[in-house]
Amino acid sequence: MRVKRTTAAAAGLLLAAGLSVTQASVARAVGTAAPCGGTYTIVVGGTGSSWNNDGFTGDIQQHVGYPTQIPNGASARAGVDELNRLVRGQRAACPDQHVKMGGYSLGAAVVHIWVTENWRTFDNVNAVLIADPKRRGGPGADGGSVPFGGVVGAPLAGADTYFGNVPVKTICHWDYVCDESAGIWTYPANHVNNYPADFNMDHHDDGANEQWYNGAWYPASW
Repeated sequence: MRVKRTTAAAAGLLLAAGLSVTQASVARAVGTAAPCGGTYTIVVGGTGSSWNNDGFTGDIQQHVGYPTQIPNGASARAGVDELNRLVRGQRAACPDQHVKMGGYSLGAAVVHIWVTENWRTFDNVNAVLIADPKRRGGPGADGGSVPFGGVVGAPLAGADTYFGNVPVKTICHWDYVCDESAGIWTYPANHVNNYPADFNMDHHDDGANEQWYNGAWYPASW
């Protein structure tokens, strides 16, 4: 039963793209450093999105381009590597600047993986994870995420909260992709339609360390 549900979710992700809304900021050319003032906000879109159409709005300095057509371990790894290249390039140019990174769906998994792999060597950063497929189950729940098993492969497969000392805000609203207990029948409608306000990165504080689960607030549990 687990294999069937997991396979269905993975197949469904092939159809889900980042929300198609008008960008409120112009994507910065790849490899070009942003100004050092304020917060450097960098975002990663979901399956089927592109660097200039990922649904995110607000004061954004960088949209990450990576292969999003097939949600698997290889695409996640490519996204993590590109995110790492961009934020470390910016940090080298602006060593005292705060970095705020956000991701949706496959892009949330990319940011999640980056935090897990880099929190020991990169400070002054926070993350916002929207509909994260690597999210551990809801507050008080035993499991409940969609770990994907061996269908998509590492590092996309699996659920964890290995965030170290990085403030992380996770958002999951009645969505099978980030909460298996929501039921597969909620997909893809809830996954696509339940997060419009959350895509505005200006709504998320630089130090937010919390969970939003099915409309309710919970403290971080990592």
